[in-house]
Amino acid sequence: MDIEEISKHFIHVYNRNKIFTKGEDVYLYDDKGGKYLDMGAGIAVSALGYSNEEYKQGLKDQIDKLVHTSNLYFNEPSIKAAGYVTEATGLDRVFFTNSGTEAIEGAIKLARKYAYLKNKDSKGGIIAMEHSFHGRSMGALSVTGTKHYREPFEPLIGGVSFAEFNNLESVKALVTEDTCAIIMETLQGEGGIYPATEEFITGVRKLCDENGILLVLDEIQCGMGRTGKMFAYQHYGIKPDILTMAKALGCGVPVGAFAASERVAEAMCPGDHGTTYGGNPLATAAVCKVFEIYKDKDITGHVNEVAPYLFSRLLELKEKHNTIIKDVRGMGLMLGMELSIPAGQAVTEALKNNLILIQAGSNIIRFVPPLIIEKEHIDAMYNILDKIFYEPYGSVAAKKFKPV
Repeated sequence: MDIEEISKHFIHVYNRNKIFTKGEDVYLYDDKGGKYLDMGAGIAVSALGYSNEEYKQGLKDQIDKLVHTSNLYFNEPSIKAAGYVTEATGLDRVFFTNSGTEAIEGAIKLARKYAYLKNKDSKGGIIAMEHSFHGRSMGALSVTGTKHYREPFEPLIGGVSFAEFNNLESVKALVTEDTCAIIMETLQGEGGIYPATEEFITGVRKLCDENGILLVLDEIQCGMGRTGKMFAYQHYGIKPDILTMAKALGCGVPVGAFAASERVAEAMCPGDHGTTYGGNPLATAAVCKVFEIYKDKDITGHVNEVAPYLFSRLLELKEKHNTIIKDVRGMGLMLGMELSIPAGQAVTEALKNNLILIQAGSNIIRFVPPLIIEKEHIDAMYNILDKIFYEPYGSVAAKKFKPV
């Protein structure tokens, strides 16, 4: 199939140059039979890899029963999935959406409704973080701290200010009597793979408690076991008032959710929010099966076993190619490699060598592989990257690479 001809039928918001037709384990296969090691997992979605038999059978069984009713009624998979989510998060109530962006939209509405019930004159002010990414809808864009994402679509929703991530004083400086929520990623993804420092996230939690502000944590990408705990905030001994999740929540079936404590969730009443497809039997059957496989296969335990090996191998590459690799950072199986060249060039070369990588910003490679990855796959990735970055006259990128 001709990519240029196919592209004529799509709105051009992605630069796509491959057609993948099937997947197995941690590999994808294209329409020409090429086999690719996937270190992107569909942007942190396919945590269980590809073609997991137990996962597939769970979906097939549900399709034979019921795919959709409506949210006017309960369905069995959503009841079960809600139990799994509340148990895993320590929060009390959940609302299922179709995507992470919709989860952010719901979280914003819930925070503002909560503030409105406390004070009908509340302006619903929200503090978000610079370099954050929360989605591409109008509400999610409004709290996304990267100007080039926002500017073409302004005016967005008002009352949003941006603090510096991991700078507690910059957050404190923005708090006013109208601040109803502080929203942030526990581990910034698109912004460059920066985990929250313990001082920062615990300080923000304390600030929220002292001022009656809700803490909203976005774990759409860093949640669901990717950091070695089910949710990244659990590394810090704190809990959000509202939590958003998606991506690996369904491992490929489009589903997201926002969860909240009882006192916050009670702000919503019938008619305040809704979605036609959210929480339907098929999507929540996927959620159930994901949680069950995570438990049966001890997925978080595996992450804690293999993640240090991935980190160490990336550090080896940094040591060997220190003029091109500036830094390696992150948590668990969500790591970033900061380069002195545009990451897009390295990603393109990797694809030519049958390795799938994704970017996080202009000069950072993001490593978010399936959580089932093994050391042998990491070694294969290492060898490809070593080849790409190798230059006989020193640890420099090939001359075709242009520096940032």
